[in-house]
Amino acid sequence: MRKTINGNSLPNIPWEEKPKECSDVIWRFSGNPIIDRNPVPKAARVYNSAIVPYKGEFAGVFRADQKNGRATLFAGFSKDAIKINLDQDPIEWINEDGTPNPTSFAYDPRVVNIDDTYYILWCDDMNGPSIGLGRTIDFKTFIRLSNPLMPYNRNGVLFPRKINGKYMLLSRPSDTGHTPFGDIFISESPDLVYWGNHKHLMSKGGKGWWQGTKIGAGPIPIETNEGWLLFYHGVSGTCNGFVYSFGAVILDLDQPSKVLYRTRDYLLTPEKDYESVGFVPNVVFPCANLFDADTGRIAIYYGAADTYTAIAFTQVDELIQYVKNNSEVII
Repeated sequence: MRKTINGNSLPNIPWEEKPKECSDVIWRFSGNPIIDRNPVPKAARVYNSAIVPYKGEFAGVFRADQKNGRATLFAGFSKDAIKINLDQDPIEWINEDGTPNPTSFAYDPRVVNIDDTYYILWCDDMNGPSIGLGRTIDFKTFIRLSNPLMPYNRNGVLFPRKINGKYMLLSRPSDTGHTPFGDIFISESPDLVYWGNHKHLMSKGGKGWWQGTKIGAGPIPIETNEGWLLFYHGVSGTCNGFVYSFGAVILDLDQPSKVLYRTRDYLLTPEKDYESVGFVPNVVFPCANLFDADTGRIAIYYGAADTYTAIAFTQVDELIQYVKNNSEVII
């Protein structure tokens, strides 16, 4: 049988079969949320976080808003990718020479394994919101690298391998406030230091009002036979504030600046209490995905209402067919 996902076997990811009454292509974990309020003494709310396979189990970097309200990153480990054991203290970043290099704030991390090094991207403070970049090999020592792009920018996401000899980075240029810009761009680098050849990838808007205000890349793209599968969030502005939903896009494998298919309608939108009621209501925000290439199973980790961490599931063949059949490409 030909596999759709070009990746590793990972049979121990969380999984539940689709409920019989569900007609959607994505369905929620019955045990949501997997991280509730106040999981450790220094973390009031944990959400918009990233988890990856690590030594037969799982590890990750988690957005934890502390009780002073400041967004910070914590490391954590898990045997089953459901019950998360967070460190008691935030990550202590150092430079490559070992000297401390702390962040003033840090949020919405993504983590990717490239050549046995785990790279972390997050929203950093570089005299304004920008993209932070760091690395670790053991989720205990974290080395902070130079910021890849100028402020103001958010939602930095690295592809899991070089393409045509270059590292590829997705981002969303923004302003100092809450992002009236809102389109996704793609950049390339030979060395993770110097970035250029910036290209516009895709715009907010289209017929789908759910993504009319802004969009942003979500988890690390998944390499499939059909192209790079990327989940992304879309935001609509309502009379009661922003609503965050998410959809998916398929990018060309060799030219990831080329959009092949893009969901016209959202795949998941706030409906459950833990998504619609919280510190920031009406938010589902995907930041990580685990997948098993043998079965095509995908577990999507998302922040809910800027308060909780939750999981949703999909099967890659069903999802790709849905995206192709319900596509609206907006350049």
